[in-house]
Amino acid sequence: MFETPWIAALAALFLWWFATGILLWRVHVADRGGPDQHAWSVILSLPLVALGVLGVNATLGDPSPQGVWLAFLSALALWGWVELAFLSGIITGPNRRACAPGLPPVQRFRAAFGTIAYHELLLAGILLVLLIASWGAANSFALWTFLLLFLARISAKLNLYLGVPRINTDFLPSPLTHLSSYFRQGPVSGFFPLSVTLLALGTGCFLERLWRALQAGDQGAIIGFTLLSMLAALALLEHWFMVWRVRDDKLWRWMIPAPANHKTKTHPRGTP
Repeated sequence: MFETPWIAALAALFLWWFATGILLWRVHVADRGGPDQHAWSVILSLPLVALGVLGVNATLGDPSPQGVWLAFLSALALWGWVELAFLSGIITGPNRRACAPGLPPVQRFRAAFGTIAYHELLLAGILLVLLIASWGAANSFALWTFLLLFLARISAKLNLYLGVPRINTDFLPSPLTHLSSYFRQGPVSGFFPLSVTLLALGTGCFLERLWRALQAGDQGAIIGFTLLSMLAALALLEHWFMVWRVRDDKLWRWMIPAPANHKTKTHPRGTP
């Protein structure tokens, strides 16, 4: 069943929605707990790292559809743990202060990067390890998955920093509320059209590779490039959510628990 491209595309869509919801749910539940709940979330989810490492290692020489699926899921496991550590405020950066008003552009950029520096360096380190491990391997889809997520995330962060019309800050957990002071809500910068163009080209490139795989009958490559095409298209959609008047928060609002001081349980508050 999972060797069918349409099933793979739908599964990638579901994983994007479900995994994002689970991360948001966990960090908001931790917000309502004691001061150590975020740390425990990160510690108890460490098996994700082990599963991700073992999964990548086991699939490097397996280009079958099953091997591609496992490589894709292993990359998501590694990515998911790092994102949980970031959202929990455990792996962020040396700067945990709100942006001071009136900072010159260079100082503002340094301060903004300081809020996420450790997180970005960890992601870059994992990416480098995946690159070395996947060099010349029969199955490099774990690397491509992680690389796509990494580049799309950098693009999204830069757009939030440089300016976009639509910014949802209510999803930010309490350890990261200071990040909103580094966002700039307003007209898009010149970087936005460049970023969506590159993401569109990347999506088209993966679709072209998918077409070639279909012509060659390479089942593993068919699944791999289907997953990458869907992931790139979703990254492109997330960028357009920064511009469109679309309430994308409704996709996950029902998964976010109501704040502790909320009196009505039937209408949990989430982030916009």
